[in-house]
Amino acid sequence: MDIETIARSIIDATDRREPMERIFPDETGMTADRAFRVQQEIVRLKTERGDTVAGFKLGNIAKAMQNRFGIDQPDFGYIMAEQFHPENITLPSENYIQPFVEVEPAFVLKRSLGGRHTTSADVIRATDFVVPALEIIDSRVRGWDIGIFDTLADSGSTGAIILGSQPRSLNEVNLADTPGRIDIDGRTVMTGNTSEIYGSPISAIAWLCRRLSNYGITFSEGDVVLPGSCLEAIEMQPGTDLEGVFEGWGGVRVRYGS
Repeated sequence: MDIETIARSIIDATDRREPMERIFPDETGMTADRAFRVQQEIVRLKTERGDTVAGFKLGNIAKAMQNRFGIDQPDFGYIMAEQFHPENITLPSENYIQPFVEVEPAFVLKRSLGGRHTTSADVIRATDFVVPALEIIDSRVRGWDIGIFDTLADSGSTGAIILGSQPRSLNEVNLADTPGRIDIDGRTVMTGNTSEIYGSPISAIAWLCRRLSNYGITFSEGDVVLPGSCLEAIEMQPGTDLEGVFEGWGGVRVRYGS
């Protein structure tokens, strides 16, 4: 497997906004570790051209998301600085291939975090604040015809991150039981609860830290960490207003297309 060639093909599909038919021509002998090496090569190449790592995401940990895309285990990926966008702006539809939107709490860290013995207590201690966030996922594989190797190579299918402006400390929210929803043009189209994120997003991030310890990856002060969606992702249509809302906390809004 030529890791650099595959990584460059994924970057090229992203730049051209044209999906690939498949990422791996032959999955014989493929493993999750090999797929993740492709993602790390993408990060290296993007860093070379001026981007930088700003955090990390966990995806498909909720059953609703696994069922939606036919993935039977979580994926994970780096978040690059250029993937962050302001709320209340218009995201041009031509910048994406086949996007879906999710809502989740984003954790911003005040100290380093990671290791194979990471607990929920460690996550709580390392968290500065949380904010509501929209994640736009956008697979580079045509028709979202993906398996776990594809999404691991494709950086967890991350397209964009929009952070809200209502930070809360962890003692101000109950992330083990916070209802969330997605509204399109003011109408609720999907609901969920943060308890669907591995029981609690805090537990999900502890799981992610332990999983990433296999690669020697830890998080740093200021990193943004996404634990995964609390509901099934919604396909985005141009010309619509999208809002993710957490009950009793706040929301984050963006417009997609003109």
